[in-house]
Amino acid sequence: MTTFEKKPAPPGSQATGVSDNIVRADELSVLADIAYMIRTILDEIEDGYEYGPETIAMETRFHRDLELESIDLVTLAGLLKDRYENQVNFAEFLADMEFDEIIELTVGRLVEHVVHSLGAAEVG
Repeated sequence: MTTFEKKPAPPGSQATGVSDNIVRADELSVLADIAYMIRTILDEIEDGYEYGPETIAMETRFHRDLELESIDLVTLAGLLKDRYENQVNFAEFLADMEFDEIIELTVGRLVEHVVHSLGAAEVG
């Protein structure tokens, strides 16, 4: 399992480590981080909107299931940057996709990208 020195995990994250500043780059901890970010965005869109952690899964689609729009993805990009600093470039990730791919983007695909980016950052 790979570890990275980063900011403390957001509340409700499954990330664990030797200290509060260690982030484990595994799918479950990254999924927990991204689910937290999504719930933050959904709470801003619709006050009191309840989207429990068990309902945001790898196969959850940003557009079809969560009804997130492009401006929400911009907010998500900011949250990803806050959490992972420059190790994860969400805009670059999206830039390599066709429009249909973005519309069908799943949480799992983003999780895989983040895990891969964090692993590449450690090697580099």
